[in-house]
Amino acid sequence: MGKVAIATDSNSGITQEEAKELGIRVLPMPFFINGELYLEDITLTQEEFYQRLLEDADISTSQPSPGDVIDLWDEILKEYDEIVYIPMSSGLSSSCETAIGLSKDYDGKVHVIDNQRISISQRQSVLDALEMAKKGMSAQEIDDVLMREKLEASIYITVDTLKYLKKGGRITPAAAAIGTVLNLKPVLQIQGEKLDSFAKVRGWKAAKKAMLDAAQKDLTGRFKGKEMYVHAAYTCSDEEAKEWKSEIEAKFPGYDIHMDKLSLSVSCHIGAGSKAIACIKKAEY
Repeated sequence: MGKVAIATDSNSGITQEEAKELGIRVLPMPFFINGELYLEDITLTQEEFYQRLLEDADISTSQPSPGDVIDLWDEILKEYDEIVYIPMSSGLSSSCETAIGLSKDYDGKVHVIDNQRISISQRQSVLDALEMAKKGMSAQEIDDVLMREKLEASIYITVDTLKYLKKGGRITPAAAAIGTVLNLKPVLQIQGEKLDSFAKVRGWKAAKKAMLDAAQKDLTGRFKGKEMYVHAAYTCSDEEAKEWKSEIEAKFPGYDIHMDKLSLSVSCHIGAGSKAIACIKKAEY
């Protein structure tokens, strides 16, 4: 059985430094800021991104060029026999569809996993794939498990400002204006293909309670009896993130809460100050 490499993109939240430690490859996502190209975690740090966001720079997301994807795969295949590539959800970007098209020229050596994940749930898929590869499973076997498990995760996110949802056309200017006056905090959900509205509440206290209650309902309902991960993510300050993590740990004792900064592709659409919680089923293989 051949050697299987695991690769992903920076939407997973896995940094280049962490990728080296794990023994995987991470393709950086490109951004255009005032017309200039930047690569996440290569020529654009989290701090620089939020500074430019604060300055109201013109920021747009893009997808990796086909050439960059092919170059990465070709380089990996010099050392490995097969690749399991886990990009962000096809429902949130066309980069997955592009990668699937490119993989058809690789005679089955590259498996692109469209398992509808992003950020911390995508990260968990990468870690699961890595463990399966270490156990000697083939790329096809890993593909089968990840696709079978793809919808077994939920992410709940609350944003601090409605500005970016308005900018992205997810809410109308009128709704944003009313929501700002009333201090409304939309709770959004990522489960499957898209970022959807889950609830609207007033203030951060109610928003955090709504997210914690939603996670608890998942753990005691649709995931009852299953082995689960509870993770968190944020675009708020590190101090606020620590407080959020403490609240999650108090609500769900016994879970080892991993916390990550949200990937910049998500942050671009929701802005700074957000908090998220994820329930992810442990993959069975």
